[in-house]
Formats: sequence, C-alpha cells, structure tokens
Amino acid sequence: MKPQTISAYLGVVLVTFINASASEQTVSESKILPGQTPPVATASWLAGDHHVHSRFSVSYNKETNPPTPILAGEGRYSIPMNVAMGRRFGLDWIVSTDHGGPGHSKINLKHAYPELLESRKAIPEMIQYMGMEFDTPGADHSSLIMPFHVREAENLYEVESQFNKAEPWPADLSWDSPARMIEALEHMNSMEKKPLLIAHHPSRSAKGYGEYGMTEPSELRSWNDAAPDVAIGMEGAPGHQAISQIKDRFGSSLYLKYLGDKRPRGLYGSFIGGYPTMGGFDQMTARVGGFWDSMLGEGRHWWVTANSDSHVHWTDGGVDFWPGEYSKTYVLAEKNYDSIFKAIRGGKMFVTTGDLVSEVWFSVTSSGQSVAIGDTLNIASGTDLTIELRLLDPETLNHNGDNPTLERVDLIRGQVSTEKKPLDSYEHSTAEVVKRWPRENFKNDGVYLTSRYDIKNVTQSFYLRLRGTNTNEVEPLEDPNSENPWNDLWFYANPVFVNVK
Repeated sequence: MKPQTISAYLGVVLVTFINASASEQTVSESKILPGQTPPVATASWLAGDHHVHSRFSVSYNKETNPPTPILAGEGRYSIPMNVAMGRRFGLDWIVSTDHGGPGHSKINLKHAYPELLESRKAIPEMIQYMGMEFDTPGADHSSLIMPFHVREAENLYEVESQFNKAEPWPADLSWDSPARMIEALEHMNSMEKKPLLIAHHPSRSAKGYGEYGMTEPSELRSWNDAAPDVAIGMEGAPGHQAISQIKDRFGSSLYLKYLGDKRPRGLYGSFIGGYPTMGGFDQMTARVGGFWDSMLGEGRHWWVTANSDSHVHWTDGGVDFWPGEYSKTYVLAEKNYDSIFKAIRGGKMFVTTGDLVSEVWFSVTSSGQSVAIGDTLNIASGTDLTIELRLLDPETLNHNGDNPTLERVDLIRGQVSTEKKPLDSYEHSTAEVVKRWPRENFKNDGVYLTSRYDIKNVTQSFYLRLRGTNTNEVEPLEDPNSENPWNDLWFYANPVFVNVK
C-alpha cells in the first residue's frame, strides 16, 4: 500500500477517534491509564521513534494577546494517526513529542494527553509514551520522555510550565540560559519517576566541523554531570531525511519555494550556511574520534538514537518520513512500558536507516562472563577477550521497495580514562577503527551474519562500538544537497565498556 493510499485509508479509519482538541478532560479525571500491553517474558529487539509531532505542535496567531494557538499549525496529524503509521512501518513503541510555546503546557495537559489515552485504547499493541520536544534553555531542542505512570501528564506539565523556555508570555529571556537548564535537570532528577532527555539535532546550527551553534559540547557535558540518569544522549541521525523527495501536491510547499534544488538532509548544512550530515548522521556521531567518542572516552554513558522528527509527510509537501518508515531506534527489552524505558536509559540500543539491519547482537566475553550493548565488563589486567557479532540483514524489502545489502561493518575502539576532559572537548585521539569486516568475511549462520574477533592481553580500559553501511565509503562523507537518502544507509550500535580493575 503506497503512502498516499495509506493516508486516505487512515483518514476514514481515524474519524472514529475522539477529537481531543475539543476535549475538556483533565488528568485528574483520568487516573487509570488504559491500553498497557501485557508484558512479554523474553527480551527482543523492539523498534521505536522518540521524536514525533502531532497536530498539537501548534503555530500561534500573535496578533492576539496572549497568542492564540492554531491547531495543526506545525504538526499535521493526530496522535492516533502517527501511532497507526508507526505500527504500519514496523514500530513497537513511540513517543509523542510536540513543540512548546506560549502557554503550551496546558495544551499538552488538557488536549494532547486525552488524545494519547484514546490512542492507547485504540492501538494497545503499541507502547505509547507521553513526552514533548523541550525548548531547551540555553540550547536547541530535546526529547523529554515521561515514564509511564498515573502522574505522567501532571509531571510533564510541571516541567514544561516551569522550565520550557518558550512557555512564558510575554517572552522572558531569563528562561533561556544554560544555568536555567541545569536548574531544570536538577528538578527532573529529584522527581520520583525521573524522565529521560535526549538532545535533538545537536549540530544542525553548527557552522563547520567543531564550530558548534545552539548546542555546545560543554552544555551536553554539563547536562550529563547534573543528571546522568536523565540527560542520557543525543540524536545520532536527525529527522527531516525525506527532504529530497518532497512532492508539492497542493502547490503550497514553503520548502520548495525557498529551497528549490538545495535540499540538505535533516535541514543541516546549506539550509543555514552550516555543516552537513554525514551518511545522514550528525557530525557529533559520524566522525570517528569526534564528540561522541570524547564522551565515551570519559566513561560516560552517553547514547545515540535516530528518529523521524515527523511533522508533515513528504507526500503532503513536508520533508518527513512517517515514524519507522526510514529511521528506527531498536531497544533490547521486553515489550512493556517499564522494560523499554529502562533499556533506553541503559543504552541497550542500536539505530539504523532504511532497514539496513534489524538485529545487532554484539557481545564481549572473557572467562565465561559476557556483556552486550550498553553494558560494562570488569576484568583483570592481562585478560584476553572475544568479540562476537551476530547481525540480521533482513531479506525483505524496505519501505522504498529496496532490499539493501550490508556491505561492511566496522569495530571502533577508544581508550577510557577517569581523567575528565575540558567541557568544550569534541575530539578523542585514541578512537580508531580496529577491524573492518567486508560482507564476504562474515559467516552465514542461518539468516544471521556472524564473526568473532579476539583481543589479547588487555591492560587498559576501553570501549567498543559498531557501525555498518551499504556503501563503499571508508568513512561517511559529507552529504550533498538533494541526496537520495535510500542510497546512503548506516547503522550505529551503542558501546560496550571494558573496565580493567
């Protein structure tokens, strides 16, 4: 079924959902959270998207005082439609993350949340979290993800109304400072049910490599220092990756009007005179020895994710894929709210574009002890290690009608030191690719690609992480304007740490 047909079909199906924009239901009237999926006893790789906009990402009529919210001003679709499309494209979990704005905390509380509750009833097999795209004080945006519990909406309202920098009217510049963000994180960290915070498109405003804009390395380090269980990572691959595929069906696409043939992936690069994505990934993730490695080299549990940032689908004149259509974040968890949330916090994740892979089993073993993605293996100096890979390159068509081939996998290693780097560091000199596996070097074990790699006489702590691609690029290249994203696919796995006692 093509996207246009799907949209038409869902337009009929979703008329049965409650119009939450007119609902006056409050959280206090809805303490019971329906639709929780019964736990599945065995952990498996579950695909999700933590950055999705609905019609409650409003625009504002600023000719009124206070400004009047305009429903579907930025995000176009209802929450149930986003969830249904995510399910259609293979997702198991999703987070609704609408933009803030003047007084937006009440929109989330009184309108978006009731619609989310109805969506949970209608599509109970999908794990659906409440969240928002936090207008981050002193920086760009972030996913703020609330744990599933009876006060999830009230707790989001508490944070958004007190700390979201776009909330006050008239605008108050004192809300937009790094110090206020630390205050916000300390507040979140004190909550009984701590949320998660993941930085969005961290280098979109960068002017060059290492010339960062709204989100600086020093800020991300400070966030992680202030609340390491809350500020846990960043988008490795941003959304808005369908920009080269815009179809202006209604003659109203502002993107076509202003961009013409200059269509940078993720709205990075030439869109604002800055630095492009690399294989669809942010420079903070894509460069070996770059910012991500510098964080891991300090032993920080700093994870990467991928998502759609869906506002308006490309067939409707937008620059976005549906949730799960192109980018997926896989977590290793049981299919229930608590297990998935815990797995995200613990970094048990890999990310992929274009359905290049659907399972990444990456373990490090020594003397009968074995750990996997997101874990730490404690060993004595002089120990030998074995790395085992078991990857699933699915023999199915992706949502562009392709069956991409995983052509190469890279193992990246970097030393871990207890010595803290300067807050503004964005490079790690010991990070390097220590092993490359071309496709033909893998063994076939049923449907899986497998391999082993030994490391002898380990005397210093380090981390290991994986990436892979369908291209022949030794390192991901800077993406040109209007690149077809389906031709340039990568996966990245979060690290395994090895700690020498």
